[in-house]
Amino acid sequence: MNSEQPVIVGLDIGTTKIAVIAGRKNEYGKLEILGFGRANSNGVKHGQVLNIDETIKAIKTALNNCLLSNPNLDIKEVYVGVAGHHIKSLQTRGDIVRQTTDSEITQKEIDQLIQDQYKTYIPAGDQIIDVIAQEFTVDNFPNIPNPIGYGGVKVGANFHIITGDKNAIRNINRSVGKADLLTKDLVLQPLASSSAVMGQEDLEAGVAIVDIGGGTTDLAVFNENILRHTAVIPFAGDNITNDIKTGLGVLKTQAEQMKIQFGSALANEAKSNAYITIPGLRGMPAKEISVKNLANIIQARMSEIMDFVTYHLKQVGLDNRQLNGGIVLTGGGSQLKHLIQLTEYVTGLPARIGFPNEHLAAGHIEELAKPTYSTCIGLILKGYDDYEHNRKQFEKDFKHVEVPDALKTTTSEELPIAEEEMVSEAEVKERKSLTGFWNKFKYSLIDLFKEEEDKAL
Repeated sequence: MNSEQPVIVGLDIGTTKIAVIAGRKNEYGKLEILGFGRANSNGVKHGQVLNIDETIKAIKTALNNCLLSNPNLDIKEVYVGVAGHHIKSLQTRGDIVRQTTDSEITQKEIDQLIQDQYKTYIPAGDQIIDVIAQEFTVDNFPNIPNPIGYGGVKVGANFHIITGDKNAIRNINRSVGKADLLTKDLVLQPLASSSAVMGQEDLEAGVAIVDIGGGTTDLAVFNENILRHTAVIPFAGDNITNDIKTGLGVLKTQAEQMKIQFGSALANEAKSNAYITIPGLRGMPAKEISVKNLANIIQARMSEIMDFVTYHLKQVGLDNRQLNGGIVLTGGGSQLKHLIQLTEYVTGLPARIGFPNEHLAAGHIEELAKPTYSTCIGLILKGYDDYEHNRKQFEKDFKHVEVPDALKTTTSEELPIAEEEMVSEAEVKERKSLTGFWNKFKYSLIDLFKEEEDKAL
């Protein structure tokens, strides 16, 4: 166990579940999961915290379950995901004329260029939560990934600006704080999910990460190593469940169970002669529900979600062959049967399911490699990137914590050690290069909100 690394905790506040995962990187750069807890979420709708009391209770339950899985953990600080349909994005352009042109371009000048974008006009009640530099230009030379060290008179860049509702962010911070935790940083959920399920080759080839959660579907589009677009689509798994409930006249819990057990995203793949029997309420006769009808309802809503994805890809001109990596589906909603086929049919792009297991050490329980936990694993990776690039203060004395048996699939004697030792140089290089994923997202969201609150006081 590598006790020279900090234990970092991700907190995913979702519409259907709240998850807490504690992890630490081993000597191979893989995450060993040291604690895991989850709870049903009641106070969140469409990715936004509405009922703070209910959300606090759910966070505390998930945290207690995490501590039960490993009593040696001491959790005080967490990386928290932020989503919701209040999240918007826009593209801007910024340039500065350098004061002294005798020397090379420095990091300080790039920081100033990025900082200037925080003055961009946005509607009242919203706040800029992240400014992400895309490609730079130096004088008349375009498409420069990193201009530091170049010589020139004028430096400019295209920027992707992400904004959110101030009250929505404040509710998240309040819920986390009242659950006796400190928010180390707020991270945009589609970016967290992306880092968990993408490899370096995906960044280069161009991919659209579609994270289908309970309340929202988050989209992040990458091409030529650059984040091109982010969006939050206000339809997801909960909408499908409600459609089933209304369309088939069943309880919400029954609708959810049917969706998971018998649901399909393609009506043509469902058996026309198969039926589900639902027990009647209070002496009422049992209800027979056609599996084909169930699939029709799911397909209609899923097609709508994928139409939104196609619309956003067209907006940024990436709906054709430019996305060679296709669409990567993740999140709890991605586990629906035949969703890959429907996605390929609607969008015209190849699709696959994105699992966070490529970043996990061998021997973890299967539950943790599900797409449901992509955001939470991505939050831990963001924390490690902050640690490795000295962006935040971390404790110097790291407590030695072992992986509990409950989170292992095998005993330590049975772990495939030889396989771990045979890590190729190319793999190590890829893992190191992926840590640069978060370099573009340098400014800390939580610090910005602290500044805003300080001004208000």
